[in-house]
Amino acid sequence: MTQRSILITGCSSGIGLDAAHGLRARGWRVFAACRAAEDCARLREQGFESPRIDYQDSASITSGLAEVLDATGGTLDALFNNGAFACPGAVEDLPTDAIRALFEANFFGWHELTRQVIPVMRAQGAGRIVQCSSVLGLVTLPWRGAYNASKFALEGLTDTLRIEMQGTGIHVVLIEPGPVTSKIRVNSIPHFERWIDWEASPRAEQYRAGLRARLYRDSDKPDTFERPPSAVTRRLVHALESRRPRPRYYVTVPTHLMGTLRRLLPTRALDWVLSRG
Repeated sequence: MTQRSILITGCSSGIGLDAAHGLRARGWRVFAACRAAEDCARLREQGFESPRIDYQDSASITSGLAEVLDATGGTLDALFNNGAFACPGAVEDLPTDAIRALFEANFFGWHELTRQVIPVMRAQGAGRIVQCSSVLGLVTLPWRGAYNASKFALEGLTDTLRIEMQGTGIHVVLIEPGPVTSKIRVNSIPHFERWIDWEASPRAEQYRAGLRARLYRDSDKPDTFERPPSAVTRRLVHALESRRPRPRYYVTVPTHLMGTLRRLLPTRALDWVLSRG
């Protein structure tokens, strides 16, 4: 039996790294892509094939996928789009260029890689495309406007793609984690410092008492109901190996709760819940 192959992005840590280890343990041939060359080198030392793919660099998307296809003889069974970052800040304080940069990494790059993978899967007559979305693609939270927007966009694009791929043998799946242990909060600090002039904001006191404390003082404290990355990997395994995968998989209690509240509550009531943070 031919070994199944998967390309996973964002494998330097967190969800991507756990997925790479978990699927390799299940017999998959894992191509564990990272944005930074030094992270790729580290994963190669762990025995992974690790192409460099930076969603903000179109050339690396093309060359990274070419490296995978050269290794497999031109086939790929699955793609797990995963790498993303956050840029916290109030919407009124977010420069448009900050949102553009975030969308390049969290949305446009995903679309570019997915479009390059689809012809391969069409030729095979089968494939799985799994997108790592978020509870913040279902509901919004304050101070996360750029990230919220990128995940809402991803949800819409992926839902459309799933419908359009019917009859091709290509299954398109969304995984929607809530709080999962990762470095996303710590990794968001440089983006916050680059783009948000918080001291000049009319919300300066809110930044000082709230967001900055969360970023700089409490960045390593777990969130309520936080789960390890392996919780996502378990859903990913089902999405990849089930004969009939679900269109979307919720991960963590908050995701299930917010998915339910979005269906049941009027908008003003849901806004009141979400404004509590």
